[in-house]
Amino acid sequence: MAEAPDDIQALIDLMARLPGLGPRSGRRAVLHLLKKRGLLMRPLGQTMLAVAESARDCLTCGNIGTSDTCPICASEKRATGEICVVEDVADLWAMERTGVFRGRYHVLGGTLSALDAVGPEDLRIPLLEHRIGDEGITEVILALGATVDGQTTAHYISDRLSGHEGLTITSLAQGVPVGGELDYLDDGTIGAALRARRAL
Repeated sequence: MAEAPDDIQALIDLMARLPGLGPRSGRRAVLHLLKKRGLLMRPLGQTMLAVAESARDCLTCGNIGTSDTCPICASEKRATGEICVVEDVADLWAMERTGVFRGRYHVLGGTLSALDAVGPEDLRIPLLEHRIGDEGITEVILALGATVDGQTTAHYISDRLSGHEGLTITSLAQGVPVGGELDYLDDGTIGAALRARRAL
């Protein structure tokens, strides 16, 4: 079987490392891009370069944007006193797709995991505590996946924040299946779970 030239093979190898792709899918994607060099591949390459230069993490919530403060954190309309805690940016984007939540977010950057040696100090939990006082937060919504690690993290955060007077701590309720991850759920399911949140 003929091998691809080195530079094309390097591109295939990189594509194969993307979520949901493997060596075969990576090869198919690269061949498709090569067939559409002018229409797709060059614009894609230019856009990826531009995003690589401009993308940055929001210093407040951890969302990805093009400035140090994302539009959600910068908007006074989002200063509702509610903050929704999510595992990663994909979950934040999933929540935003529903159009139901109008407060602000906090991206943890993962969940507690003894297996992967991820402890509280590896997540953005201390910054969450600072935000509660600084931003006048009255409700923290724990929108973490219904996995063992997600629920462990939710309970840890709930315990850690329990000393804040006047703070309500809630979590997503019906609609999120056990073992489910937010990024894979449809908008209606996420919206229903958010509306039916309950106190921990």
